[in-house]
This record gives sequence, structure tokens and C-alpha cells, in this order.
Amino acid sequence: MKPQVSKVHAARLGTKPLTPETMWKVPRVGAPVPSPDGSCALVPVVVHDLVTNKARGRLWLVPADGSAARALTSPDADSREASWAPDGRRYAFLRKGPEKDAKQQVHVASLDGAEPERVTDLPLGAFDPQWTPDGRGLVFGVKLLRGFDTADSTRAEALRRKDAPTKPHVTEDRVFRYWDTWLVDGEIVRLFHLDLATRTLRDLMPGTNLWFDWNGLAGNFDIAPDGSEIAFAAIFFDDTRQLLRTGVFLLPLDTTSGAAAAPRCITTDHPDSDFRPRYTPCGTRVLYGMQEDPYFYADHVRLQTYDRATGAHVRRLDWDLSPAHWEHGAPGDVWFEAEKDARAVLFRWRDGAEPEEMVRGGTLGGVHPASDGAVWFTLGTMSTPAEVWRLAAGATDPVRVTHFTDAALDGVAMGEVREVRYTGAGDETIQMFVVFPPGHDPDAPGAAPQPMVHVIHGGPHGVSGDTFHPRWNAQVFASWGYVVAMVNFQGSTSWGQDFAQRIQGTWGDRPFGDVMLGTDTLVSLGWADPARMSATGASYGGYLVAWIAGHTDRFRCLVNHAGVFDSWNQYASDVTQGRARSFGGEPWDRADVLDRWSPARFASGFGTPMLVSHGEKDYRVPVGQGLECYAILKAKGVAARLVHFPDENHWILKPTNSLLWYAEVESWLRRWMT
Repeated sequence: MKPQVSKVHAARLGTKPLTPETMWKVPRVGAPVPSPDGSCALVPVVVHDLVTNKARGRLWLVPADGSAARALTSPDADSREASWAPDGRRYAFLRKGPEKDAKQQVHVASLDGAEPERVTDLPLGAFDPQWTPDGRGLVFGVKLLRGFDTADSTRAEALRRKDAPTKPHVTEDRVFRYWDTWLVDGEIVRLFHLDLATRTLRDLMPGTNLWFDWNGLAGNFDIAPDGSEIAFAAIFFDDTRQLLRTGVFLLPLDTTSGAAAAPRCITTDHPDSDFRPRYTPCGTRVLYGMQEDPYFYADHVRLQTYDRATGAHVRRLDWDLSPAHWEHGAPGDVWFEAEKDARAVLFRWRDGAEPEEMVRGGTLGGVHPASDGAVWFTLGTMSTPAEVWRLAAGATDPVRVTHFTDAALDGVAMGEVREVRYTGAGDETIQMFVVFPPGHDPDAPGAAPQPMVHVIHGGPHGVSGDTFHPRWNAQVFASWGYVVAMVNFQGSTSWGQDFAQRIQGTWGDRPFGDVMLGTDTLVSLGWADPARMSATGASYGGYLVAWIAGHTDRFRCLVNHAGVFDSWNQYASDVTQGRARSFGGEPWDRADVLDRWSPARFASGFGTPMLVSHGEKDYRVPVGQGLECYAILKAKGVAARLVHFPDENHWILKPTNSLLWYAEVESWLRRWMT
């Protein structure tokens, strides 16, 4: 088909480029938490200090009418994760002081401006404080060390380990480390209750050894409207099926007798993961998400309810898209985000009906319905950082209510963003975003093709979305003078289950075809100079870059960050569950398939200069993958450069490291593209 082109975001005029330094100075606006009466919201805003190399959050009170926000917490301490007391006059939040080994502790404050009061002193900190419905206490998560069930014993053991002469990791578990953390060190998670009147702190789950979502501890539990029970989601290992999975648990909340009952898993017999339980406003049911395929992490999410009286589980929504971050609003309404066409869209759903698209465009997050029927959320695009928006009850258009990022971007130019749909591999329709250099109009008379760089997303079951992000920021790449192409190849999410799942076992096939045909499209449109093209990517995107290196010499240079290089060695990854589905087999039964789709087996074709970067603490794609790729390139005589970060994981997160990474990438592209 003929490429279909549409304009997404207009160019932004300005006299200054969006440099990585400028990007890191942009405040990051977090999820709004509306007050009980809906008149205002608590909003965390994080800023980064490029001198100290640290992030610091501050809480702001944001009125619903969009009038000036007011800072509630000091800029000298890191404050985040706030929740309102039922009376709307107090709030709880996490605060961490500037001390070197400080941990997040729960604080309580009032709106009158008095100094917040610290109410916990926990050795490994706390997370996600939530008020009990009567306003007399707080429930929050606490980290402890396995086998050391009190705060005092955990504190003593942590100090002993810190001073121990040897620190081995010993295990017989299949999953023994995750992302950048060794799980055998024994951290577990418990829910604690604090009585604010007596300051009695009580472990609600003594003797349990569970963990909350490793990708984010907050948002995993909910308190019943009558305060009698807690529903939470926790990770455990199913020994019978040899599977790592998440289940929904119920825990009685007795705040008077001091007794603690063991949590009860209500989804033991389910095939895969169940998560994010939320009580209905009447308290009779629990709404939660469910995935059915334990070997496909992007399996679409179904919404189910558990009836507290009968124990019945009922499927409520089985949809081709995946709901996320659902919350109850007005009676009968559930609000959630879902990826659609490379955007995160706001939906309203009512039981028995199809979800209704309410706000589309850009990337939404932090959805929180308010008591007045309004819905608060953050919204950003590829050209505008996230800010807080509000959709009033009955309204069709949301209203922006914060402007935290305006000052940092004053006078900064942004390139125009377009969306292209074209025919990819297997005659599938493929979508990509294209960002032009600031000041370049591809439709202007005599407009010349520009140097082009592909930015290939990871996953592979992820998406290059319409969002402003500190990692792989498309507008930063465009500010260097490149047309930036972001192909959402087959395997990407937000186009349904089949589109995402179809590349399993053939990682290098259709995605490679989609990127090559996307390249042809950009050249045919007159946007990309065929003599000055490059490809970059991270994680699976790095895999595809290495695959490209062995299969075409079309690009002037390549950038591979934390890319999968050798499918055999990827069994050193943190989670190998589902690896056979991704790669097409196990090493002991389908070695031929692992070799067929392993970039390392095509090193004979390597000839394109490649920058390789990797973090030492990357357990998702272990650092050996990058080192092996670099070493083979050098042994073969191919121009290559290695950038190794000893203190980073799969992502480059520290501001100064990020600035160095961007500088290395820009220098590498200029070296080979000019």
C-alpha cells in the first residue's frame, strides 16, 4: 500500500536545542492523588541535580481549577508516595533525608504548614502508605530480611552483613536474581499497621515470605471500604508447576485485638499471574487483573471479580487490548489506561459493556478518579513532558492543571512529529513515528533528504510510544540534525495479542523486515538520505541492531545498548521462564533454532562500525552479551567502541552517566554520518 502519513505534533519554535542537559533539568511530574472532596490533588514532582547526581521529590498541592500550585514539603528532603487521610486535612507520605544511607520513612503532615512528623524508623524503609477508612491508622509495606522477622533483628543482621568479611551468594532457586538485585540476600515484604494514637506498630503477615511486584512496590494492595480486610498481590514460586507467578491474597485487618491471621491466596489454581486487586465501592467484590500464559509476559490482561461472600470468580472483561492501573470511579464506572496505536489511552468501562475511549493522544499515566466524578491523570507526548490533567464529570475534553515543566523548556525548539503507516513484512500494516530536526520542513520546496537514525525499542513486546522520556529521547536525537524513525515492528504491543505474539521463536524475522521496509519508505518519501543512515537500539532493540549487523551493510554505523547477542548465553538472564517460547526451543532440544536466530552466529557478516554500551549490574541482559559482541567486532577488525557503566543496570539511570551516554552516541553518529 502507499504510505499513509499524518501529522501528530507540530514543530515548536525556539532558539535553543533540546540537549541532554536541558532534558535532565525538566521536572518529572508524578501521579496526582485527588483529595477526598476532589477540590485538589497531591502531586509529587521530581527534579535531578546534575552536580550531586541525585533525584529529589517534592509534594505539591494542586487545585482543581488550575490555579497556582503550592509546595507542601521541603526541597531539602526527598518526598514521594502521598495519600490523603479520610478527613482531607492530613496526608501521609514517604520522606528520605539527605544522609548517605537514609531510607524512606513514613511521615504524616497536615495542610496547615506544620513540620511533618516522622512515624516510622525502619531499617530497610517503608513504601506505599495508605490510611485505614476510619483515619486512625496507616497500612504500608515494609522490607525485612528473611528469617529476621522484626525491625530490630533485621537492623542487626543488616549491620552484620555489611561488616562481614565474605559476602557469597548461595542458592538452589531457579530465580535467584532480578534486574539488578540478588534475591538470595533474603529481602521479603510484609504489610504493617500503625495505630497513630498509640504508635503501636504491628506486622500483619508474620511468618510469610512473599514479595510485591519487583518492577514497582506501590499499588499492590487495597483496603476494604469497611476496613475489615486487605487484598494484595504478591509474587511466589509455584513449586508444583515450577513457575514464578503472582497471586491475589486476602488478609483480615484486625486493628483492635492485635491478632494476625495468615493471608489466604484466592487464585492458587489460576494458570498465571493475578494482580492489582481493588475493592468495589460497596466492598462486596474484588476486581483484579489476570494473565493466562505463564510463558508470554505480554499476554493480554483480563479483568475478573472475586465475590467475597460466595468465593466465585467471574470473568468481566476479555479484550484484545490490555487494561492497566484500573481504579473505581462513580458507581459502576472503572477507569483504566490501555495501550492503543502506540498511545496510552484513557478508557471508562462499565460491566457488560465495551470500554469507552475517553482521552486519546500521547501517553497517560497515574489515573485517579475523584469523588466529584472527575478523573485526574498525567499526560505527555513525544514533544511535551508529562503534566497533570483533569477530565471533569460529563466533560469530553480534559484540562491541563499544572505547568511544572514550562520554565525548563522555555525557548527550546522541538521537531515536527509525524505518523506513517506502510506495508511491512508479510504484508502487515506497520506504524512508525518520525521526528524531524527542529527547523526542518520536509514539505518545503527543495527540502533535501536528511541523515536518518532508527531508534528501535526493546521488549520485543513493548512500543515506541508517543511519550517524552529521558532514555532514548527522540527529540534529543532530532536536535542533533537527524530524522528519527521509531518503527513499531511486529511483536510490539498495543495492536492486540496476535500482533505481539507472532514473532515468538523467530525474533530476527519480521521485525528485521519491518525496519528494512520502513527504511525504504523513508527514502521513497524523500525524507531520509540513503547514504547517511544508522540504526540504534537497546535490549531487544540491541538484539535487532546486532542482527542487522550480520545481515546488511546498508547503515553507516550502529549503536547497540544492552542488546541480546548470543541466545545461548542469554540463559544467564535473571528470568528464564518463557525463554524457550521466545527463542523457539531450549538449548538441549532445539539448538538449531537457537542458532538460527542468534546474532552471534552471523558474525561473518559484521562490517558496520558499532558502538556497544552496557551496564555491569544488568541481570536482564547480562553484561557478557555486550562484551562478547564488542570483542568479536574487534577480533574481526570492525571499527567498534565500548562504553561500560560499572554502576548501572539494564537502563542508564544516573544523570551524569546518562549525559556521558548521550555524548558518546552523538559523537559516534557524527563520526560516521558526516
